Amino acid sequence: MPSTLPDGDPVPPSGELPASALDGLGGRPFGFYVHVPFCATRCGYCDFNTYTASELGPGASHADYAATAVEEVRRARAVLGTAGLPVETVFFGGGTPTLLPARDLVRILRAIDEEFGLAPGAEVTTEANPESVDPGYLAELRRGGFTRMSFGMQSARAHVLKVLDRHHTPGRAAQAVREAREAGFEHVNLDLIYSTPGESDDDWRASLAAAVEAGPDHVSAYSLIVEDGTRLAARIRRGELPMPDDDVAADRYLIAESMLTGAGFHWYEVSNWAASEAGRCRHNLLYWTGGDWWGVGPGAHSHVGGTRWWNVKHPAAYAQRLAAGVSPAHAREVLTDEDRAVERIMLELRLSDGFPLAELDRPVVVARALADGLLETGPFKRGRAVLTLRGRLLADALVRDLVG
Repeated sequence: MPSTLPDGDPVPPSGELPASALDGLGGRPFGFYVHVPFCATRCGYCDFNTYTASELGPGASHADYAATAVEEVRRARAVLGTAGLPVETVFFGGGTPTLLPARDLVRILRAIDEEFGLAPGAEVTTEANPESVDPGYLAELRRGGFTRMSFGMQSARAHVLKVLDRHHTPGRAAQAVREAREAGFEHVNLDLIYSTPGESDDDWRASLAAAVEAGPDHVSAYSLIVEDGTRLAARIRRGELPMPDDDVAADRYLIAESMLTGAGFHWYEVSNWAASEAGRCRHNLLYWTGGDWWGVGPGAHSHVGGTRWWNVKHPAAYAQRLAAGVSPAHAREVLTDEDRAVERIMLELRLSDGFPLAELDRPVVVARALADGLLETGPFKRGRAVLTLRGRLLADALVRDLVG
């Protein structure tokens, strides 16, 4: 969740949505994202809307956050009316959600269940820094209805973690996976970052090997992005660290694909691999396939029926608006049919299921992509255009050509 909010149209104080957004409500998958904007320390590469204790200032606190988030859940119910909206996925992200007591996360989840009802077999995930949980904490989350853990491992090498300003020991993520399994979590993800300055191919291979050995059923691997305004960007600008190289990043992706596939994982989105279909992150699939979701928390983004809105950034401003009985939304936009068609291509083409070939209306671009080995079709693809391995490396450029 970027820390800079875009401009947009005003949102009514009530948060009322346009009629077009409510049309078909309940006929699309529905989920909740809950943003917890707190961190113990700020990672040097992070551009998310998060706050350490020294940055938080007056008017907001860890202790009051769950009650404030619950108030937005109740407001969501009022805005969305009485339509049946069983919640298929809930994702707690941040920040570090597990800086809050487990009972606070469970309290927010219960409010969602009370107001909307969790669908049978709903997926409920929280992100966690490996150092922020212990066996007792994980057991309390599992008893409270959480079904999936996502740990920020990033690297198995201490010198790489140091460049990223990550404050956990290299072996702690693997231990956290074991503790989550022992607490009853069937689904566990590890997040990895590659192309950190100073990381070698061998460092990356060691991180992948350590992740696989830890025993998750899902691995996410992202190329490091240098965001303006971060400590990492400042260090690169001063010449203390080299800028990540695109060719190196491509090589690291190929290493990830080879090692993860060899370990029994299968890609289902460009940056995500799962050991089985059940291990896929259903919440992210909801985003990628055009579902509806309500984002709770400061800076959180929501999408319902082609209307997208985003909340005010600072936790104090967010709390003040809810206390005053008004929407915490900062601004919104109503997507045109063309906007939605473009976004559908941008998101769905990144999935291993691909995109319907007949719906790609740029035949010259498609023919060139097929000839260049970026896309594949055929009887086993069920009439869909699917990225090849080379296509995954060039997915962003290909999508720009397809929607340009």
